[in-house]
Amino acid sequence: MENYDINQLALITGFTTRTLRNHINMGLLEGEKIDGKWTFTSEEVDRFMEQDFVKQALKSKRNAQVFDFLADTSKKSNRICTILDFTVDHEEAMDISKFFQDAMNNGASDVQFRFSYDRGLARVILSGAEDQVVDIMKKYYN
Repeated sequence: MENYDINQLALITGFTTRTLRNHINMGLLEGEKIDGKWTFTSEEVDRFMEQDFVKQALKSKRNAQVFDFLADTSKKSNRICTILDFTVDHEEAMDISKFFQDAMNNGASDVQFRFSYDRGLARVILSGAEDQVVDIMKKYYN
């Protein structure tokens, strides 16, 4: 069983850790505090992400990432925005999410990442510096 900390959940959802803590305080997100740090099981994350308000917020954040990329006509360096759709089961989706989270935590300083999973479709959106996005994609497909 996969566990996530609040920073990983923030990376997956695009919500700030403060927003996630507010959702915890309101009882909308369940988790466990271990040694002063919030931990969430994949089932708790799934329940949270299945709520209608979360789905709408995630959709807005994903769309904003793509629209912002398209609207920025003053780029000073090569940039990429890519959307990857995978038809996978839940376990495979979590593996995909974990891979991209790890990639983001290991040096992708100029890349934005969004992830969603709904009814067999895992979607990853990456946008940012060309070299960093290409590097992540190479690592994923190798």
